[in-house]
Amino acid sequence: MIRVLVLVIFLIQGWLMAAVVKEVEVSGVKTPVIFERDSSLPIVSLELVFRNSGSMQDGKKAGLARVVSNMFNEGTKSLGATKFASILDDNALHLNVSNGNETFVFELNSLKEKFSLGLKELIALLKEPNVTEDTLKKVKTLTFSEISSKESDFDYLASLGLKKLLFEGTPLGHAMIGDKESVESISLKDIKDFIKNHIVRKRAIVVIGGDLSEDEALAYAKKILQNLEIGSFNEVGYFDASDKQKERVLKKDTKQAYIYFGAPFYLKVNEKDAYKAKVAAFILGAGGFGSRLMEEIRVKEGLAYSAYARVNLNKSYSDFTGYLQTKVETKDKAIKLVKKVIDDFVKNGANEDELEAAKEFLSGSEPLRVETLSQRLNRAFFEYYRGLKLGYSLEELGMIEKLSLKDLNEFIKKHPEIVKLSFSIVTK
Repeated sequence: MIRVLVLVIFLIQGWLMAAVVKEVEVSGVKTPVIFERDSSLPIVSLELVFRNSGSMQDGKKAGLARVVSNMFNEGTKSLGATKFASILDDNALHLNVSNGNETFVFELNSLKEKFSLGLKELIALLKEPNVTEDTLKKVKTLTFSEISSKESDFDYLASLGLKKLLFEGTPLGHAMIGDKESVESISLKDIKDFIKNHIVRKRAIVVIGGDLSEDEALAYAKKILQNLEIGSFNEVGYFDASDKQKERVLKKDTKQAYIYFGAPFYLKVNEKDAYKAKVAAFILGAGGFGSRLMEEIRVKEGLAYSAYARVNLNKSYSDFTGYLQTKVETKDKAIKLVKKVIDDFVKNGANEDELEAAKEFLSGSEPLRVETLSQRLNRAFFEYYRGLKLGYSLEELGMIEKLSLKDLNEFIKKHPEIVKLSFSIVTK
């Protein structure tokens, strides 16, 4: 009854349908603009997202996209990093540049009264980033320091090892930050070429919301886009995770064994059964206490403080991954138990109590996932980006509510590939 009430409230208030997708046209190029009005606070939030422009585009120079984003964070060429940062700080403007595997993002947040100034600084950054030899040297030095610090981050090393096992030989099979050799090889020409090829109008999506009208939002979007070269766009590639069941062991001076595991998951992000994957993953390992892995590995055997697993569905890849820490001497026992739990889950599926608990949590926690404007805009963006209609997340909750145990277990049995596990382990 509580779950049904939550869904009814969302339907009445239209929280998840508040965002809309519009288009603006500049010099014959149409760009999608995702907009939501929210006048509860006098703030404006904007993201300028470039598709297929993240670390997958590093090529032979791992870490290139990350270095480019850090170069943008060094301000404009005319003002330099210190003066540019001072303008932002004095006006409470948050302007940050970052990248993921697939996207490159400029983010601007400000009070409504300062947004025009923030937009002016963003446009200046797009037009004349601080792409100089001195800035590149500074960014490389900071990057080398970060890479060095990660050499003692055993979770990071195990996670990176798993990434290399699952996606070796693909654009996904390297560290987003790169390594010392690849970062050292990045030249000013590489930076300029990346910007020329990827920070362009045909790759852009504008996500904007807050205390402004739709017409104002579209006008702001058009103003930004006018300052970009047209460029070209190609869809992101898709890569299956490896099913070769490899093991990679890295020896470090540690008292714990850090175990990361993963396997392919043959389901794409916009397929109709994706909601079933969310429920299945919650029951198996994403649900914390009460999940199969946590119950078997921590509660019953006391092998780890926590054990976690989830399904990752993205445009460029899908996989099943998880992790745990255990004592060095119980490493093999823990790995054996992980394999057993996952194998049993595929063969026998979930039970009614587990399904009900998953439904209760996924619907009951929904209000926490759409509390803020930023959360709602982010959700709307990913719905659009993944080829789903806006408001799909609410429909998904309805489908989860109606999901029967029989249908869920039939779905689980259709994905035996998750038992083809690879393990990346950092241990003494």
